[in-house]
Amino acid sequence: MKTSIATVSLSGDLVEKLDAISKADFDAIEIFEQDFIGSSLSPADTRQLVADYGLEIALFQPFRDFEGLPAGKLRDRAFSRAKYKFELMQELGTDLILICSSTHAEALGGIDRAADDFAALGEIAKSFDVRVGFEALAWGRYISDHRDAWEVVRRASHDHIGLILDSYHTLIRHIDTHSICSIPSDKIFFVQLADAPAIDMDYLYLSRHFRNMPGEGDLPVGRFMDAVYQTGYSGTISLEIFNDQFRRTKSELVAKDGYRSLLYLVDSIAARKADHNMPSLPQPVQISDVGYIEFAVEAETLPMMVKTFGQLGFAVMGRHKSKHVIWLQQGQVNLLLNADANSHASETGFTTAMMVSEIGLNVEDAQAALERAVGLGAIDQGSQQASETDILPRIEGIGSSLIAFTDSKMNIWQRDFEAEASSSQAEGGDTPDIVTRIDHIAQTMRYDEMLSWSLFYTAIFDMQKSPLVDVIDPDGVIKSQILQTPDTNVQFTLNGSDALHTRATSFVTENPGATVQHIAFATDDAVLAATALLARHIDILPQTENYYADLQARFGLTDTFLAKLQARNIMYDEDDAGAFLQFYYQPEKSGMFFEFVERQNGYGGFGAANAPYRLAAQRRQSSQT
Repeated sequence: MKTSIATVSLSGDLVEKLDAISKADFDAIEIFEQDFIGSSLSPADTRQLVADYGLEIALFQPFRDFEGLPAGKLRDRAFSRAKYKFELMQELGTDLILICSSTHAEALGGIDRAADDFAALGEIAKSFDVRVGFEALAWGRYISDHRDAWEVVRRASHDHIGLILDSYHTLIRHIDTHSICSIPSDKIFFVQLADAPAIDMDYLYLSRHFRNMPGEGDLPVGRFMDAVYQTGYSGTISLEIFNDQFRRTKSELVAKDGYRSLLYLVDSIAARKADHNMPSLPQPVQISDVGYIEFAVEAETLPMMVKTFGQLGFAVMGRHKSKHVIWLQQGQVNLLLNADANSHASETGFTTAMMVSEIGLNVEDAQAALERAVGLGAIDQGSQQASETDILPRIEGIGSSLIAFTDSKMNIWQRDFEAEASSSQAEGGDTPDIVTRIDHIAQTMRYDEMLSWSLFYTAIFDMQKSPLVDVIDPDGVIKSQILQTPDTNVQFTLNGSDALHTRATSFVTENPGATVQHIAFATDDAVLAATALLARHIDILPQTENYYADLQARFGLTDTFLAKLQARNIMYDEDDAGAFLQFYYQPEKSGMFFEFVERQNGYGGFGAANAPYRLAAQRRQSSQT
């Protein structure tokens, strides 16, 4: 199987696109006519440049408005255009052209008429030793279904005429993919893949602006490919992605995501259908829980950070044997404060007082996790962090952060840390833990990176994603998406905004390299937890009287309970299962903040209804400092 991507999928000029595609390890390209015409390179020079990048031109596209034109000038011009393109293809060194179904206003219908046109074209293509692939556009004037396109190809009955299948055009019209299974594999000349979000929108407009990589949208691309493989097809699979966001994103990132999406798709099919003899990776990584969160801190602020976390209930458990790292613990939560001069964060030049530099995930097999991640394009960072006491598989995460894999064979706490002779007690002495575990981790990035990192998590790990939701910030809209393991023990929220002044945008611009904007700690009793933190002089994010008056109207809470919430600035929500209590704290001089949440009776959300009021409160707080 060869992998390919259409040059139209990427930003930049043709040379920049080829460079990005080559670096992403694709085998071939679909050269988009506009990219070639807009280049100053001759056909021969283009052919050589593609070869110099270790690629081949698998397809030349598109050729529009060919079939069904009335006899005379229009039809003659279509055949004349085709001959010119066939000559150009010979110079470029490719033997396959894509002809998409006609949208011409004067085109005529009729399967036989179209088949006759393609039979005649097949003879011309034969004389040039090239092949023609016919694709049904979802918005084609008469041919908008691959079943009709296949019937045209079947009736044309010519060796140089075949079918091109595109997942977008089939799936967006909800056409039964089983209909692909009966098509002879030798008549499928090429397969293009694209995903798309589930938006009720004109097929053409959606296609031109919002296509995604497979796995980034909502279409059942895997089901489409299952049907294709059932035909016995073993040719090139290619990405054809029109997306405004991708056109303003670095071409290398888009190409890398595209290659990852193809590997992920093929691997998922291989896992279901072993008889395809396709390469497979280790199974999607099962995460049991978050093993630790490491913060990069400046050495001079380390004592202050230890004190702050002590107020939050964390006790010092030990110090790293060879690095300037302190281990804190509360409940099932382990935190590391890393002030080491040779840390990854220091090497990448972090500029904030405190940022999450590494997330450790407990998995069944750390090496298998690393193998899958690297196989899907993640960057192995383990060798840069290894030492006698610290040998963990690590990959590059969002921004300047790392993701480490730990398993039961490692026992890193005894291996890497010296226990404190008399562990520093959390403030509050022997009172019950405020924090029991990590509920979720919120990562913030540029909006145009969200699809990329969503694919990263769902391809490598056994995680499901929620649809994107809008969170209203006083200064714009923040997009948010939840990623979670099947048991919800590990949950990430990805957040991004293309508005200039939202809190998400400000965090990214003011904290270069940082990605974790907040960590949500689970607590068994939010009222008791808030009471304890207030007693330790922790300032909980204040809410307005209007907010609590609205809570009373929405949920009919008792006056006593409402008073408890308001006195402690605790926010409240309900779903069909249960209730949710949450409150927030932000350390001084930090872009990060902490959330404390209590889930009652199986509440499954994240307090989305409260997000606008939390953001408004943070905006007020920022304006006062």
